[in-house]
Amino acid sequence: MIRLGLRLAVSGGREALVRLAVTAGAVAIGVGLLLTTLAAINGVHAQNARNAWFNTPFVHSVAASASGAAGAGSGAASADREAAGAGGFDPMWWLTRRDTVQGKELGRVDVALTGPRADLAPGVPRMPGPGEYYLSPALARMVDETPPAQLGDRFPGHRIGILGPEALPAPDTLVALVGRTPQEMTGLPDATLVDRVATTSPDKCAGCVVGIRSSGVDLILTVVSGALVFPVLILIGTATRLNAARREQRFAAMRLVGATPRQVSVVAAAEATVAAAAGVAVGFLPFLALRGTVANAGLTGARFFRSDLSLTPVQILAVVLGVPLAAAVAARIALRRVQISPLGVTRRVTPRPPRAWRVVPLVAGLVELAVFLIWHPESVPGQVRAYLSAFLLIALGLVLSGPWLTRWGAALLASRTQRPATLIAVRRLADNPTAGFRAVSGLVLALLVMTATLGVITTISEERDHPHGGPQFNHLLVNELSEGYDRDHRPVSQGHPASPELMERLLAVPGVRAVLLSHPVAEAVPVHTAEGDETARQAVDCRQLDAVVLYGHCAPGAQSAYVPSRWFGWADESATRWPTAPYTAEQLAGLGVLNVVVDSDGSTAAVEQARTMVDTAYPGRRQAMTLAESWKLSGAQTHAYQQLADAVILATFPIAGCSLAVSLAGSIGERKRPFSLLRLTGVSLGTLRRVVAMESVVPLLVMAAVAVGVGLLAADLFLRSQLKYTLHALGTGYYLTVAAGLAAALAIIGATLPLLRRITGPETARNE
Repeated sequence: MIRLGLRLAVSGGREALVRLAVTAGAVAIGVGLLLTTLAAINGVHAQNARNAWFNTPFVHSVAASASGAAGAGSGAASADREAAGAGGFDPMWWLTRRDTVQGKELGRVDVALTGPRADLAPGVPRMPGPGEYYLSPALARMVDETPPAQLGDRFPGHRIGILGPEALPAPDTLVALVGRTPQEMTGLPDATLVDRVATTSPDKCAGCVVGIRSSGVDLILTVVSGALVFPVLILIGTATRLNAARREQRFAAMRLVGATPRQVSVVAAAEATVAAAAGVAVGFLPFLALRGTVANAGLTGARFFRSDLSLTPVQILAVVLGVPLAAAVAARIALRRVQISPLGVTRRVTPRPPRAWRVVPLVAGLVELAVFLIWHPESVPGQVRAYLSAFLLIALGLVLSGPWLTRWGAALLASRTQRPATLIAVRRLADNPTAGFRAVSGLVLALLVMTATLGVITTISEERDHPHGGPQFNHLLVNELSEGYDRDHRPVSQGHPASPELMERLLAVPGVRAVLLSHPVAEAVPVHTAEGDETARQAVDCRQLDAVVLYGHCAPGAQSAYVPSRWFGWADESATRWPTAPYTAEQLAGLGVLNVVVDSDGSTAAVEQARTMVDTAYPGRRQAMTLAESWKLSGAQTHAYQQLADAVILATFPIAGCSLAVSLAGSIGERKRPFSLLRLTGVSLGTLRRVVAMESVVPLLVMAAVAVGVGLLAADLFLRSQLKYTLHALGTGYYLTVAAGLAAALAIIGATLPLLRRITGPETARNE
């Protein structure tokens, strides 16, 4: 029977070969996208794993007092080696910090060795000594092309090499590994003594700070798998069901002449497996073709190395075996009518109409989301499982309820029309709504995914996009020297020594207009800002404050004033008069410095040269950045989610379009003889085209409205239960995208209509 199935698949004439080629092509597209999705997931993990070494001070710090080593002599270094030598490596001082250059994030690691047996960072043959440093390829090119005063002077000493790809999360990552002396490192407040370099991926690390934590990775994988795999599987399932009605007729005839159900199942499985296996083999070609595009897409906010987008042997084996097996199972399920009632298939008995129970999973998924408004899982893994199950129920419920909703939509339209083409179309939809919905199921699911995703992303973006001072603040460069604030909003750090020379050098930079220093004070003074009442625990020199107009001004004759501690994201306080403080300029200089604010003309040369001066004078974990850069950084996660949403949308709509085209072409091919008979009875070709169009347009519009409504409701329930936000109205871009998607679907439907002229000639009616 297997040989018979193979013969039917490849030796049934031109029609069989065309069917085989179309099915294999559609499966190849689906498999290519499925492999690309799996490779992108692997790429996220590989990229994230290379962030591990940046987390060294957070997970491998030695329990040794930095203050005890502050004597910074050889005796201190010896004591440090004795404290950590049991781990097999000599300890080293380590400081991971974030810098910025030309609006791009720059990761910097400063190290100081205490012995010759230090652990190695990835991508280097040896650790740098004092006055030596490594740069990533992208940073090295930038240093070579930029004047030293704007960038190169931040790295003391000379370059001894280029960091290898093992140390870089992405090809264009800006990273510097700088060697220092133990004496220099012990003078830095955030420097940590470590015994080895971290190698644990951030998604598996409890104390990691740099990289994507487990909750973020789970979120990415949940969105990608739920949004892309479902439409891909629909495309593969649609492709393997091409000419399903014709095959039902053939297999029913075999049953009526004596073939057993098992024999028919074997023939059907063999026939379906051949096309699916051919599609799997060809499917690796679109995967290889898309690899470069996906690598440069920046799904996580950074590009992938091409080697990151690889597949594991288990994944390849699962796809190679799973897709043909799924095709065989689908063929077996499609034969249930043949096995139960072959005579009914032969006589074209109308299938049983879908029942109302199909709506239950859809309602259950929405109810599950509503329950989370009352009871909410505490752990992140519990939340991921809960929300994933709810959204999968909603997606599955939409697919299951589609035929039932299509049938009711067709019945409603039938009661309100008298046009022949519409009546024929809605009669067929009422008789077999499953076939009508199947053609548009991929597009409907794409609309659901897009609506829910954009609803969530848009709301998060607008909720977190708090108003700030506007573009006039973007060129203000701020260095935060405080190590944080306690519960009473007092700065933990008592400030760094003021540097009059730094002030003079900054003001001498072309493009720098003013410099403002803030100083810590012991008293707490209530102040009123443009955004409400706050407590001021800093004081500034009025001459400097008046030069930076946007931060407000002092009372007439005052030498100093109290200001709040918030320097990033202020509203325009130019009209605010701050309370007078009882300090002279000399007294303020003795209090130390908490913030350095540089007002410039915004030119790259002025900003970068001032940043280099400030960071060199006051190194810390958080280096100086403009308010525009700070704002961009604070929205980086939302921006990454937006990129992910865009990728999902760009991927799901083409998949849905392929499903629609394959399904429509197969549907027309299955009914070429009935259409030929209608033409022989006098029905015009235009009427037949309107019939085919209405059979797709009715379920498309009905289910599109349902998908949009369900997507908005699901997004609102998720936002309310998880983030305590209320769904915001979607912008015009969303509605234009929906309109464009529906227009593209209508264009695909129109593109299949010319097939009617070719396949509905008189010879088709005689053929059978």
